[in-house]
Amino acid sequence: MYSLNVRDHFMIAHSFRGETFGPAQNLHGATYVVDVTFRRAELDADGLVVDIGRAGEVLRAVLADLDYQNLDERPEFAGRNTTTEFLARELHQRMVRAIDAGDLGDSARSLEAVCVTLHESHVAWASFEAPPVPAT
Repeated sequence: MYSLNVRDHFMIAHSFRGETFGPAQNLHGATYVVDVTFRRAELDADGLVVDIGRAGEVLRAVLADLDYQNLDERPEFAGRNTTTEFLARELHQRMVRAIDAGDLGDSARSLEAVCVTLHESHVAWASFEAPPVPAT
């Protein structure tokens, strides 16, 4: 299996509901380093998993929508704890929509998996990996 990874980062503010989260129930900030890994068994006609430049541009565009945002104020996250795990899946779905729209080129539609990893720090991270099938 071939894989290609691109990395970027974004900064958000949010809070959590529930005793499980202790002091993180208060509004706080987070800076995430984001890795997106694209996987396929065979390279495309150009010898690529995906174009690395396009992949980086698409990731930056996806993250720009959330960068410097208070997620507690975003309607699409109302009533949700925007945990690292939750955000990994959310970013996965946003990347999949970009693939489906052709933003990474036609051959990206043949990817077998996309994995999004959010690094909270150098010792803690969470991932979501699935085939690039748009949610219905």
